[in-house]
Amino acid sequence: KGLLNRINKGISFNDLDKELYQKKVNEYKQRLNYELKIIIKMGFAGYFLIVADFIKWAKSKNIPVGPGRGSGAGSLVAWSLTITDLDPIKFGLIFERFLNPDRISMPDFDIDFCQERRDEVIEYVKERYGEDRVAQIITFGSLQARAALRDVGRVLQLPYNQVDKICKMVPYNPANPVKLEEAIKSDDRFNELIQQDDTIKNLIDISIKLEGLYRHASTHAAGLVISDKPLIENVPLYKDPRSDMPVTQFSMKYAELTGLVKFDFLGLKTLTVIEKTINFLKNKNIIIDINNLPLDDSKTFSMLQKGESIGVFQLESSGMRDLLKESKPSKFEDLIALIALYRPGPMENIPKYIACKNGSEDPEFLHKTIEPIVSDTYGVIIYQEQVMQIAQILAGYSLADADLLRRAMGKKKPEEMAKQRGLFCEGAAARGVDAAQAGEIFDTIEKFAGYGFNKSHSAAYGMISYQTAWLKTMYPVEFMAALLTCDGDNTDKVVRFIAEARSMGITVLPPSVNQSELDFAVADGAIRFGL
Repeated sequence: KGLLNRINKGISFNDLDKELYQKKVNEYKQRLNYELKIIIKMGFAGYFLIVADFIKWAKSKNIPVGPGRGSGAGSLVAWSLTITDLDPIKFGLIFERFLNPDRISMPDFDIDFCQERRDEVIEYVKERYGEDRVAQIITFGSLQARAALRDVGRVLQLPYNQVDKICKMVPYNPANPVKLEEAIKSDDRFNELIQQDDTIKNLIDISIKLEGLYRHASTHAAGLVISDKPLIENVPLYKDPRSDMPVTQFSMKYAELTGLVKFDFLGLKTLTVIEKTINFLKNKNIIIDINNLPLDDSKTFSMLQKGESIGVFQLESSGMRDLLKESKPSKFEDLIALIALYRPGPMENIPKYIACKNGSEDPEFLHKTIEPIVSDTYGVIIYQEQVMQIAQILAGYSLADADLLRRAMGKKKPEEMAKQRGLFCEGAAARGVDAAQAGEIFDTIEKFAGYGFNKSHSAAYGMISYQTAWLKTMYPVEFMAALLTCDGDNTDKVVRFIAEARSMGITVLPPSVNQSELDFAVADGAIRFGL
């Protein structure tokens, strides 16, 4: 019912003739039935229904909800239930990247809500399922090298400057923290200090013993668990003084082992910006259906090609603006690719992608059979889903097995890779591919799989990027006023956005006791500074 409702709204293919329309409907129904069988077999129907329930409630209360996030955007069932707002078949998104019957793991929908109204959805969930059945999840902050040194230095009453100097000798890498012993091995000055001063040696010895221990409890930024019975029958609870909700004493991994299911409620400021822009337009009797915009607006792409994307979701950094100017995106699929490419790892493929897109180089295809899979990205493998489809088409993998191959390539375990190479080459040979060529193709996709990006996530976030770019192009005054309102407490951003508004020819009026509202407002084609 939900699928037909989506189709009949004309989002996908209402302009086709009757015969082609029916053929498409049957294709969608077939995929829907396939997904449903897997979801029910894996026992996850209840999970989908709970997520659909609180999203439908949020939408009924006009609380902005994101079009999707992560691999969940690849599910047609999720689209039919209005959990996501992106047609996965239209954009070539793969369900097995989200749920794989051969790799049993919990489904994980991360849901973006308007930052200002996220708490209303959490309150609804508490009322719906019972306050004694809903809790936040505990997280534990552990002592990393610098924190251990500072804490031990404080207890030993060492001079702050001395401890600070030692801390700065430990390389700062939040994504992959450097251990104290590694820092000492890589820096001769560190060894000299330890040998010259017994106090520092004592500081280091104690810090190494404490490094990695838990230091404090906190709560997961977005995760909630929902139970089918009072939580105290399942897990011990903790009271965080900063929250009025109970918190599980088990961290996420262990809470899931007790049978609890995690749901992520994230606040996304951009959804608030979009909502405020739409409200400004409603005041002028202009009604926008943000989830049904034309995805081929030439004015929007013209703005992006000039790199005028300050304030546009995911596309506003200086590096991304340069990339927009060089690559000149001309269709929605180009935005999906750029969001996936502009990350550590895939970045090395950017020059090749730009050269092929702009026609200065010819795309290179690993094999003629996989040309349709990578034609959108000009022969460059960007997405994890492309790796899966290549294994399917070229070597006869099922998509479930192709997902296992993708994961194995990401983890780079030698014994698993040797096994997968054999399967891949065997499957490719059965399809008439030369053995040497099959080995080369395997090596190439293994390299890409290590840092290929999840297309479902890129497509869903690409949709928000396009929506904000479209609003900035079509209704610049209202969009910039909404941006300024949402970042009104950040002076640097206010200065930046006012400069951008003025460069677009928009007048920004000063604060006025008589005219200003609380927030930034639209006044006769200008932006009035808020009080």
